[in-house]
Amino acid sequence: MPTLRRRILEFLPRLNVHVKDLESGAALVTRRNGYRVTPVGPRSWLVRRGKDGFTDQISRMAETSSAKKWSSVGLGPNAHLFVNGKQDDADEFQMQKAAQDYMGARHVAALLRHYQVNCVFDVGANIGQYGRRLRQHGYTGRIVSFEPVATMTEKLRRAAENDPEWWVYPYALGREERVDTINVVYGSMSSILDPTTFGNERYKRFRNTRSQEIDIRRLDSLMDEALKGIDAPRSYLKLDTQGYDLEAFAGAGVYKSEFVGLQSEVALMRIYEGMPRMAEAIEAYEAEGFEITGMFPVTREETTGRVLEFDCVMVRADAMQS
Repeated sequence: MPTLRRRILEFLPRLNVHVKDLESGAALVTRRNGYRVTPVGPRSWLVRRGKDGFTDQISRMAETSSAKKWSSVGLGPNAHLFVNGKQDDADEFQMQKAAQDYMGARHVAALLRHYQVNCVFDVGANIGQYGRRLRQHGYTGRIVSFEPVATMTEKLRRAAENDPEWWVYPYALGREERVDTINVVYGSMSSILDPTTFGNERYKRFRNTRSQEIDIRRLDSLMDEALKGIDAPRSYLKLDTQGYDLEAFAGAGVYKSEFVGLQSEVALMRIYEGMPRMAEAIEAYEAEGFEITGMFPVTREETTGRVLEFDCVMVRADAMQS
């Protein structure tokens, strides 16, 4: 039988009051519509509105016994972060990770708009998480995804099948074209490189791998085809190849200067043999004219708090159009 609270919440829309359920015992109640609620962790939500005055119109959490546990943090004139103050360390870790992922995606989406990007090269696409996130954050241009692991490529194709501007290639990218093998690992950690001792200790999944033969292509050999039909290409390069980013970047050849921005996972701790450390990777990108706009933690050890990898987002400032 519905509780009195539920009956009240169901009645409020008749009074032009908008109700958004968050979880059992908590709801967001506002007098204006047009807000968006994004979960960013256990009992944490980011609430945004696209019009001025949102801060004044955020009403209150529904009056429940748990309402007073919530805190609201302003993130500019049109966004608030609601957090349940009662979170243990594990909840806090998950909330921060989800919030950082979300803010990183927002940062990239804003850069793509600001630099008028119309083609994103998604290298190491896995099952299409990055492409879907681009679409969710409003990017409408072409996406060109590369994923060599056959089982992942099939899922990636399904993710892109109803999107004519999302192209999929079943290749790895590198500095030279050849046939090689990749270590197929559960999830998104398959790599051409072998894991280090640290990697084996950190990720138990490395103990259950299999090999797959793959084609490695140079990016510069595919650029003309990938950009076909775009009159004035403004491209962005996203690299997530589990330790092979600099090799894939090298294969772009003279096209490196054509990218207005790039995004690469840079490592503080070597998970794979031969992968570059963060300083080496950033130095290589800076040598090609890219400058950092944001660093977002990808993985962090819960026990020590240290970051293992960052998503490094960079742009070529002279590519900014007036």
